[in-house]
Amino acid sequence: MVKSSPSDMRTSIRAKRRNIPLHLQQDLSVTACERMLSQKPLLKAKHVALYLSQDGELDTQPLIQALWERGVKTYLPRLHPFCAGHLLFLHYHSDTPLVANRFGILEPILDVTNVMPIKDMDVIVTPLVAFDVAGQRLGMGGGYYDRTLAHRRNVDRPIPMGYAHDCQQVAHIEAQAWDIPLPYIVTPTRAIISHLSK
Repeated sequence: MVKSSPSDMRTSIRAKRRNIPLHLQQDLSVTACERMLSQKPLLKAKHVALYLSQDGELDTQPLIQALWERGVKTYLPRLHPFCAGHLLFLHYHSDTPLVANRFGILEPILDVTNVMPIKDMDVIVTPLVAFDVAGQRLGMGGGYYDRTLAHRRNVDRPIPMGYAHDCQQVAHIEAQAWDIPLPYIVTPTRAIISHLSK
């Protein structure tokens, strides 16, 4: 049996999630939101980083809205202006001005007063293209989140939580030395909690 390359896997999984009908996308996003909110790390979180969905990803807006209603502060990533390949996280609220970055992804306008250090975040809801039951994650290939979470090799926070459609699960993802596995991955039907969780 021929193994899929990461590139082929990305192409296949992205096509699958884009093909989910809009009405079903909305239902699945609400269901996943409810499941995510019941997970231990989010029950006590005060500062949560997320992302704005695109390309058929589970819609994070229901989750963001629910966190606001709980009084949780939320943050969005933006490309670091001086440190290539890295992310900054800025406070995000309903009036936050957004601008498209070079990938066409909306991100907060840079305001240093809104930057939240990674070490002070409780949870980072992490985008992914594919995942396996061991918590391995395949992203878009830029390495942004692996670099962001690299310090987790030595500390316990923030807790990264994957958020994905069930169709994004694959049998196995070959781990690379720089990969940071996810202790939690939440889909509309289940939560996969690995031995990495505390």
